[in-house]
Amino acid sequence: MPGRNPSPRALSPVGPAVAVVVYNGVTPFDLGVACEVFGDDRSSLFGVRWYRFSICAAERGTVFAHSAFPLQVFHDLGSLDHADTVIVPPTELLEEVPATVLEALRNAHRQGKRLVSLCTGAFVLAEAGLLDGRRATTHWADCDAFTLRYPAVTVDPGVLYVDGGDILTSAGSAASLDLCLHIVRKDYGSEIATQLARQLVVSPQRDGGQAQFIETPLPGVDPSGLFADTLEWLQSHLDQPVTISEVARRAAMSPRTFARRFVACTGTTPYAWMLRERVHLARRLLENSALSIEVVAEKSGFRTAANLRKHFRSVMHTSPLAYRQMFRPADTD
Repeated sequence: MPGRNPSPRALSPVGPAVAVVVYNGVTPFDLGVACEVFGDDRSSLFGVRWYRFSICAAERGTVFAHSAFPLQVFHDLGSLDHADTVIVPPTELLEEVPATVLEALRNAHRQGKRLVSLCTGAFVLAEAGLLDGRRATTHWADCDAFTLRYPAVTVDPGVLYVDGGDILTSAGSAASLDLCLHIVRKDYGSEIATQLARQLVVSPQRDGGQAQFIETPLPGVDPSGLFADTLEWLQSHLDQPVTISEVARRAAMSPRTFARRFVACTGTTPYAWMLRERVHLARRLLENSALSIEVVAEKSGFRTAANLRKHFRSVMHTSPLAYRQMFRPADTD
């Protein structure tokens, strides 16, 4: 856009390099997520240098996915030497992950590369000894088995992903997409991550920002259902003080009936829903504007900076200022 300085990533002659390590038993869904997010060149679409992407294995040749179809792999583990991020997808055959892969992952970590496990790919990282003393997650159904096998790892079964900085782990299959979008958000900023989410037809609000973890997201609401109009109205009035009695009147219900049916429809209380939506609005304002914290608090319905800081930290586990410094693109000044 005229008059705006390009972001640092836009000035880079090449995009960051992502390498996915595969082995027998690799799960196609999670591999596909990595390919869709990082492997499809979106440079012209977003106006930045997109990721350089490769798939590698212990040896060039054929790897058999979990669904028994063959994958032809053209790169060996030497690809990791040139990668900025190494992605470890899940496998149903952990015992068949070559020792050379585990050593290559250890070496990549020693070199300061970012390691990412998708779903039960955390077992591979743990088998390499890279998660000892760390917090991590994996598919909820495998958390007990993971804890028994790797007692030195602190497993959190109630989150979508854990961002430990140099090592990131995701929960079950769909959470692989959440984590990959989170990585795009860290690398390119909120605006591009949101555009990518739209391209993939997923919600950009399932990502965790810079928070170290996010809670299980709230269930969606049927757009033809009773509360669709009510929720739309609430979202357009987040900056205003709203009472349950007022919203209940709009829905032609008593406050008690409204609260009960709201929980049944959304899975949470009106207060908790409004709080989380206001935090999401504050996030967008922090990411995409130079507004002061006081103005962000006013526009997101928290009224005061102190109130914003209190509730923002309770949801995002960081302060509004620290969040802005991490995620506001350089070209918004």
